[in-house]
Amino acid sequence: MSDQKDFIPALGRAELTGDYDRVIAVMTRERRWRAALLDLLDPSDGELIVDIGAGTGSQAIAIKARCPGARVVGIDPDPAVLRIAKDKAAAAGVEVEWLEGYGDEADRRLGSAVADKVISSLVLHQCDVPVKAEILKAMVRLGRPDARVVIADYGLQRTLLMRLLFRQVQALDGWERTGFNAKGKLPDLMAEAGLLGVAERRVVPTPTGSISLYVATTPGAGR
Repeated sequence: MSDQKDFIPALGRAELTGDYDRVIAVMTRERRWRAALLDLLDPSDGELIVDIGAGTGSQAIAIKARCPGARVVGIDPDPAVLRIAKDKAAAAGVEVEWLEGYGDEADRRLGSAVADKVISSLVLHQCDVPVKAEILKAMVRLGRPDARVVIADYGLQRTLLMRLLFRQVQALDGWERTGFNAKGKLPDLMAEAGLLGVAERRVVPTPTGSISLYVATTPGAGR
């Protein structure tokens, strides 16, 4: 990937970054799916857990709060959201490591086969399909053998209501890149990237469409 890359700011436009947490809390039933992601992740002491596309840090902070003995690293290319994340972590009294960088470079920043668990939330729907694929491949490279990967993002929009509500997200983040998720294609892309046992474990209906929680693992040592 090129060293000069663009990223889509939180909520699609840089001027909306300061409103991100309020909008996500109201429009995505955030507490429900973040709690479910945390349960699926099941963090343990001594683990290295990497949050790719950490944004304003809500999930990384929640992981560290539940499991202070884990090392939690959040990586995001947007310095504006990382400033918010750092302030939130300080206010919560937790220590999270923050790195400015792109998701497809996470293994270059942290090393290959080092993470026990890798997560991503509400990131991939914003990315063009080739970028989605590169981020997923980076997750595979980043994880230790049999590392757990948990992704929360907009997935297959199964009902007319969810499809209509999801149009709000598509108008902000782009119809083609979000349409890929809405058609339920993300699990196949995860498998193509090398993730194993990809499964949709939960679907959370929200005022902006349904959010799916996917779980997978990186290949084992013998593969």
